[in-house]
Amino acid sequence: MDRLEAMRIFLATVETGSLSAAGRKLAVPLPTISRKLSELEAHLNAQLMTRSTRKLLLTDAGAAYLAACRNILEQVGEAERAAAGEYGAPKGELVIAAPIVFGRLHVLPVLIAFLAAFPEIDARLRLSDRNADLIDDHIDLAVRIGELPDSSATALRVGEVRRITCASPTYLASHGVPKSPRDLQAHHCVTFEGLGSSTSWHFVRKGTRRPELVAVAPRLTVTTAEAAVDAAIASVGFTQLLSYQISDHIIAGRLKRVLEDFAPPPVPVSLIHLGRERVATKIRAFADFAAPRLRRRLRTGVSRS
Repeated sequence: MDRLEAMRIFLATVETGSLSAAGRKLAVPLPTISRKLSELEAHLNAQLMTRSTRKLLLTDAGAAYLAACRNILEQVGEAERAAAGEYGAPKGELVIAAPIVFGRLHVLPVLIAFLAAFPEIDARLRLSDRNADLIDDHIDLAVRIGELPDSSATALRVGEVRRITCASPTYLASHGVPKSPRDLQAHHCVTFEGLGSSTSWHFVRKGTRRPELVAVAPRLTVTTAEAAVDAAIASVGFTQLLSYQISDHIIAGRLKRVLEDFAPPPVPVSLIHLGRERVATKIRAFADFAAPRLRRRLRTGVSRS
């Protein structure tokens, strides 16, 4: 039995959720997938999955073996890439994760230019407001917005963005302009779950550097920044978002900033990847290419927001 092949089949089965989907992903016939998994379980003398017509469930032994498989296959892949020269010339597939709006506005243009400069690299850009796990989600580089926890990842700061509180001119004309953050408690608010708490907003007490959380009662809570922007433009209420998410709407006059004297400190933006000493050339190449370009874009975006 080819144990590496069996590991790849097992991993693909878990990631796709079914034997048939794993067969399609690997271009392997379904009977072969089933037979290889059975041989693997017989070799290990352990049941790795419970299978039904609807879904697969990992056993405790299967969950432990899955983690080991991922680690082993990653090490084998790294050895193969090194032998093939990936550490000598930028090539291969690059997987990048970024928040939805930031990725579309800033990462995608940089990535397009990077692909033009490095024709032997292909890329996948995963856009999500959920922070992807670099190891479990097989991410080469990720954009992080916010303070970074201590970790083994290498972080490269590329700029900063700001929290901005705003509303439509129509809403402000009808309901008035708040003079302090506490005034928001008497207003309708649109909250975005991807920006921390959906029931409190960040400010800084005027004349101090002391942060202040102000409780708000959301009239509407949404899960994407775009939806929060659309609702604010439609005069549902105030919203608080990051500068890059609303800068174009501020410039166009569709939204107006409020409480600028109470704005909290900027939020850092970083490009992170695993590894410190031995980093694949494709990762180092993108980090070196993207960092100065993202810094320029963020300086422009923050200054005009």
